[in-house]
Amino acid sequence: MSMNVITKTFDIGDGRTITIETGKLAKQADGSVVVRMGNTMLLATVCAKQEAGENVDFMPLTVDYQEKFAAAGRIPGSFHRREAKLSDYEILISRLIDRALRPLFPDDFHAETQVIVNLISLDKDVLPDALAALAASSALAVSDIPFNGPISEVRVGRINGKFKINPSVTELEQSDMDIMVAASEKDINMVEGEMKEISEQDMIEALKFAHEHIKIQCRAQKELAALVNKAKREYCHEKHDEELRKAIWAFAYDKCYAIAREGIANKKLRAEKFKAIKEEFVATLTPEEAEEKAFLIGKYYHEVEKKAMRDCVLNERRRLDGRVLDEIRPIWCETDYLPSTHGSAIFTRGETQSLTTVTLGTKMDEQIIDGAVFEGTSRFLLHYNFPPFSTGEVKPMRGTGRREIGHGNLALRAIKQVLPENLPYSLRIVSDILESNGSSSMATVCAGSLALMDAGIQIKEHVSGIAMGLISDRETGKYAVLSDILGDEDHLGDMDFKVCGTSKGITACQMDIKVDGMSYEILAEALEQAKRGRLHILAKLNETISQPRPDLKPFAPRIVTIEIPNEFIGAVIGPGGKHIQELQRETNTVITIEEVGNIGVVEIAGSNKEMLEKALNRIKTITAVAEVGQTYDGIVKKITTFGAFVEILPKKEGLLHVSEYDWKRTDDISKELKEGDLVQVKLVEIDSKTGKMKLSRKALLPRTPVNKSK
Repeated sequence: MSMNVITKTFDIGDGRTITIETGKLAKQADGSVVVRMGNTMLLATVCAKQEAGENVDFMPLTVDYQEKFAAAGRIPGSFHRREAKLSDYEILISRLIDRALRPLFPDDFHAETQVIVNLISLDKDVLPDALAALAASSALAVSDIPFNGPISEVRVGRINGKFKINPSVTELEQSDMDIMVAASEKDINMVEGEMKEISEQDMIEALKFAHEHIKIQCRAQKELAALVNKAKREYCHEKHDEELRKAIWAFAYDKCYAIAREGIANKKLRAEKFKAIKEEFVATLTPEEAEEKAFLIGKYYHEVEKKAMRDCVLNERRRLDGRVLDEIRPIWCETDYLPSTHGSAIFTRGETQSLTTVTLGTKMDEQIIDGAVFEGTSRFLLHYNFPPFSTGEVKPMRGTGRREIGHGNLALRAIKQVLPENLPYSLRIVSDILESNGSSSMATVCAGSLALMDAGIQIKEHVSGIAMGLISDRETGKYAVLSDILGDEDHLGDMDFKVCGTSKGITACQMDIKVDGMSYEILAEALEQAKRGRLHILAKLNETISQPRPDLKPFAPRIVTIEIPNEFIGAVIGPGGKHIQELQRETNTVITIEEVGNIGVVEIAGSNKEMLEKALNRIKTITAVAEVGQTYDGIVKKITTFGAFVEILPKKEGLLHVSEYDWKRTDDISKELKEGDLVQVKLVEIDSKTGKMKLSRKALLPRTPVNKSK
C-alpha cells in the first residue's frame, strides 16, 4: 500500500522543533495530522458532513481533546480501566481549541463538523495543550473543509524577566505568568491564562511576543497545505429571500434603534419590546407566509436588531441599559449570609448574582487527579453552577456543562494567586449563579474573595473581576470599549475580555475576539479601562469586608501541623493503625501522616480546640526524643534487686539504680517504689553504644548533709 507522507518542521527557539506530518495516519478523515514536539505527539482529525441540517444558521462544531493513557505508559485508574468521559483538564483544552477555531469558519458554512485531538505519546516535559490547537488547525488546513485560517496557539511564560514560548513543566514553576494565546497570521483571537499580579503593559508585551511565534506556525501550515494541494469543497448552506430581508430592515431598523436608545435596564422588559417589533412585522404577513418563512424572518430580524443595537452604542455612546461606556452597574454585597457554612457571600452586580460558599476540609478531602499528563492531588477546588432559573429559563439539568467548567477554572486561577502559602486545609469554593445578565464568572471571583475573608482564610487582599466588551465598525472606524458588559452586549459585541486582579495587578484573564483586526492600541485602552473598573469593584468589596476575619467559624475544622522524624511514623500509627485510630476516636479528630523526605508531616484536624490539643500533645509525647539533663515524670515498669526500670517516654525506659534513688543509702528499692508508681527522674546519661539510659531521682533532691557525730 503506497503512502504519500508529507512533513513540515520548524524551529521554536532554543534548538526545539515542531514537526507536522500528514498522509500516514487516519487517512479516511477529511483531514488528519500528527504534530510532534520532543516525544509528545498529538493525532488530530477533522470530519464535516457535506450538507447542513435544515434551518441551521450556526456553526455546529464539536471539539474533543482526549488523552490516551498509553501515551504516558499508564493504565487508567478508573474502575473500568479505560478512557471514559473527558476529565475537566481535557474539557478545558477542548474549549481552548474550540474558541480559537470557531470564529474562523465562514459565516455561511453550517455543516456539522467534528474535531478530535488525541494525545498518543507524552514527553513529561512537553505539555500537549500548547500543541493541540496547532494540530487541529493543521488538520483543517490539509482537508477540503472551508476554513479562514490557519491559526495556532502557544503558551507564554516569563522566567527571570524573559518571555519564553511553550516553556517546560519545570520552567513554568519559575514563571510569573502562564498564558495561552491563539491567533491567525493577522490577528489574535483568543487568550486565557493566569499571572502573578502583572501589569497591563506586561500583558500586551506577552501577547505581541506570542503573536510573532504564531505567525511562524501559521506559515508552516500554509506551506504544508500547499504541498498536500487539496481543493476546498463547494457548498451552499443558506437560502435567502432578499425581498423579505429588505422588508424587515425597512420595517424594523428604526424601531429597534429607538428601543436601544431608551436605555432600558430590565433585561426581560427590553427583550419583550424587541420581540414585539418582530411580532408586529409578522402580523403584516399572511399566516401561510409567516409559517413558511418563519426561519428566515427570525434570521433577518436578528440581523436588524443586532445592527441597530450596535449602531446605537457607537452613535449615542450609551448602552442598552442606559449606562455610559465605562459605567459599572450598581453593586451590593453581603457576607456571613449562611449561618452553617464555613464562609459565605452574596455578590450582586446589576442583574447578575452569585451566592458563594467556602468549605474547609482535611487532607482526606483532597481531589485525586488521575490523568495521563497530570496525576496527584489538588487541595483547592472551585465549582461554578449555572442553573436555568438564573436566566428565567426551563432547561433539563444533565450534569456540569463545559461552560461551567471553563468559568469555574477561570475564577480558580484568579483567586489562587492570593491564597496563603502552605494552607493546611483542603478548600472548596462553590459559586451558585442565582441571576445572570452578563459576567457571572466575574461575579464568582468577587463573591469567592468575599467568602474567603468571611471564612477567616488569610488571603493577601481582595480579587475582583470585570468583563469588557467591544463594538467596532470597520467602515466608519468607530469603536466603543464597554465596561461590565450585559449578556446582550456579549452576544452582539466583537470581544469578550474578562480581566481579574488585585490592586497590584492582573491575576487571570480570558479573551475571545470575534472580528478581525483589533489593534494593540484598542486592546491597551480596554485593559486600562478594565483596570479602572476592577479598582472600583475592589473598593465595593472592601466596603463590605476589608480584612479576613481573625479566626475561623466556631464549627470549622481547625488544623495543626507538626513534623516528626520518619522513624516515629510507625509508632504514631501503631500495628494495623491501632494507635492512630484509637487517638482519633478518643479526640474526635482526623489525623493524617505524609512522608516528605526524611520527615513525617502530621496534620490533626478537629472542631474542638481542647480535643485538638489533646491529640497534639499525645503525638508529641509519642515522638519525643529523650534528652540528657531533662526531667521526666516516669512510670515504674519493673522492680529489680539493683533498681527500677522507669518509662520516661512511650516505649522508652531507663534504669533508676538503687544508688540514684536518694542521697541517703537505700538498701531495698522495693520498699520505696512499686510497679505503676509515678516518679520524677532526671536523665543523666545515655550510653553511646547501647543507647541505655541512666536515670537519677536524687539529682533532683537537695543534698542531705552527712551527720558525722553519729
